[in-house]
Amino acid sequence: MSKNQEYALQYADYAMAQMRRYGIPASVTLAQGILESSNGQSRLARNENNHFGIKATPSWIAGGGKYGIYTDDKPNEKFCSYDSVGDSYEHHSRFLKENSRYAGCFKLSPDDYKGWAQSIEKAGYATGGKYAENLQKIIEQNGLQKYDRQVMQEMAAQGRQFGVEHNPLQTSEGAEHGTGYSFPVEREEFLFITSPFGTRQDPLDGTKQQMHKGVDIRCKGDAVLATENGGKVVAVNQNKNTPGGKSLTVEYARTDGSKVQCTYMHLKEISVKVGDTVQAGGRLGTSGNTGTRTTGEHLHFGVKNIYADGTKRDIDPAAYLAEIAQKGHIKLQMLHNGNDLLAKYKAAEDTVPEKNLSPDGWMKKLLSSEDSGVGMSGCNDPIVEMAMTAFASLMLLATQIDNRNEEEQKAMISTAMDLRTIDLKPLLPNMKNCDLTIGENGKAILKADNGELRVSRELTASELNRLSATLNNGTLTEETKRMRVTGMLNTVILSEAASQNFEQEMSRQQGQTENLRR
Repeated sequence: MSKNQEYALQYADYAMAQMRRYGIPASVTLAQGILESSNGQSRLARNENNHFGIKATPSWIAGGGKYGIYTDDKPNEKFCSYDSVGDSYEHHSRFLKENSRYAGCFKLSPDDYKGWAQSIEKAGYATGGKYAENLQKIIEQNGLQKYDRQVMQEMAAQGRQFGVEHNPLQTSEGAEHGTGYSFPVEREEFLFITSPFGTRQDPLDGTKQQMHKGVDIRCKGDAVLATENGGKVVAVNQNKNTPGGKSLTVEYARTDGSKVQCTYMHLKEISVKVGDTVQAGGRLGTSGNTGTRTTGEHLHFGVKNIYADGTKRDIDPAAYLAEIAQKGHIKLQMLHNGNDLLAKYKAAEDTVPEKNLSPDGWMKKLLSSEDSGVGMSGCNDPIVEMAMTAFASLMLLATQIDNRNEEEQKAMISTAMDLRTIDLKPLLPNMKNCDLTIGENGKAILKADNGELRVSRELTASELNRLSATLNNGTLTEETKRMRVTGMLNTVILSEAASQNFEQEMSRQQGQTENLRR
């Protein structure tokens, strides 16, 4: 691997984060870093964490910005000094964004690296000639365009927008140790935990109990991230046919001689190798659904303490992440059935008393989050929005049957949102199985099995409209809503069954006619 490629691998996550925040191609940022810092080996890079040769302006100095004195175009020039390389990358982006000379750059597409390189040269970033040509050569010889493509695909797949308001930095700049801490996946408000640490019913065998040595975080093609600076990748498993599927472990050393190991399982792909050093927020791979012990895409995140005497102990990842949150001033929650798993591990002064979420509140919180189990947050399709409304209201109605308490209702909502499926047997107990599923395309599919006949049909817009109107009619009692909804669902099932019977009879008669002709 060339030095350029090593540099790109080490700092790609910083460049991709800047691309999301400012729309600057990650490839261009990396190429500039390679060129301006001599692959991170220049005196300015090693002493000041300055990877882009940005000079300290009077306003930088007046604002308390640190600087170092070096000879460049002139002797004894002042250059910006940063606490971390990440700060250098962020300031480089702001330098371009806030300087009117580079306004033309930001009219270009975030993946137009050729246009960006030419515009940066035209605006006078460097005094030397052939700057754009050199940047383009570095990008193309090292395949740095792949980082642009990765960000573009990720943003499109997750429905995210470019801009600082939509892509906050991983951790607060006021953190005790700089930007040295991160959660294992990026979220705006909370991680949706589908299964916490501790004893649980075996998801593959409901008759057994098992010790779950981690937490399951709902994901969908998410980048999985290192949680601290200076981590060492100590294990990588690329065999997807093992229980945990593709997995990796990162180890962090402690001053008392102990170590903390963080393990990531069921990954789709892994982008690091054993021996690599990783930094907080650095991308380790992508979440997936690999392995023989998984029932759907998620990230299993486990934490193990290895004490100085060599003894090992699996610990609740919530305890570890509460520590990470405190050190990095991270305000995210870890919500399982609407309850924050971090709360019991936080210091009293860091805990904000919160009123327990109601089932309705938990459902609304999930629907408005990045982890919306129905995958339709922000959708503009009126039919899909109608399906979403009916799904949410029907889910709440189904959970309230059989006098379930609020915690049981919230658990049912978590499961329904995670699987995008509502179990409707409480509403139709005469059915062997009956559920409503929201597909990836946002369509509502009703499936039923009465033991003799199975039906599966997409609900029409008029059926969804009638369901929504009934479910959201404030003048009806809950019992009346149940009766009317049950009647509607039974009508759909019976009409579909009659249609199937008719088609089967027609097919049978056609077969008899064919036999007579022979």
